[in-house]
Amino acid sequence: MRFIFLLCIACIIALSSSCSYKQDQILFQKRAALAADTVKQKTTTVNSYRIKPQDVLQIRNLQNIKYIVDEVPTNALNTNGGNTAGTGQTYQVEEDGTVALPVIGHVQVAGLTRTEATKQIEGLYRKNLLKDPIIELKVINLKVTILGEIGSQGNFPLVKDNTTLVELIGQAGGLTPSANEKNVKIIRGDQQKTVTEIDLSNIGSISDPNAVLQNGDIIYIAKNKRAIRTDKLQNFNTLAQPAILLLNTALLIFSLTR
Repeated sequence: MRFIFLLCIACIIALSSSCSYKQDQILFQKRAALAADTVKQKTTTVNSYRIKPQDVLQIRNLQNIKYIVDEVPTNALNTNGGNTAGTGQTYQVEEDGTVALPVIGHVQVAGLTRTEATKQIEGLYRKNLLKDPIIELKVINLKVTILGEIGSQGNFPLVKDNTTLVELIGQAGGLTPSANEKNVKIIRGDQQKTVTEIDLSNIGSISDPNAVLQNGDIIYIAKNKRAIRTDKLQNFNTLAQPAILLLNTALLIFSLTR
């Protein structure tokens, strides 16, 4: 009977101890290229984002840090609700694919990349108004969402062309110790969703064209197996501890009555 009593005490101590595993991420390891991997590798072309209706463009002339021209344009869309001096005015692309700019009027930008639209606007201002404009154009409404085992979950803007998954993870505070670095999912597409899996333990993921992020991407980082096992043990501990405590109390009472 004393043996059973001691065994129950040992079980309580074991279950009360939270089981934790320190998981150090193993990232960007060199791997020998296998013939099978070469065959399976996708040849994805990285295409620059093309401007669409309803996009919001931030435009400024670097020769004049206040505005595109000397006067404040009355048709500018200020998404921040304040003065945009030094950062440029914001303009929304209309349904017909044009953006209304001071002096030069409506400019067709839908279907163009950021670089193509910049050159087109520079050319029109040079022809109609400014001697040597240097136009900076940004598409400021583009964003991606990152969820799961990451330092900071949420929406993040795509502030530059060809932002990579690794760059975004850095901006979001890095992977947590519970993250499964070998299977990071990128959910992509408007109507037909596709899921791309990126293995960050492979150094080849740095140059993987599938890891170049696109507007609207959802990145999900799941827990690794050790973290899942730890959660299961903790859940079992929560359920089993009251039963073992009750059993131990009953055995203690029984022992004292003897």
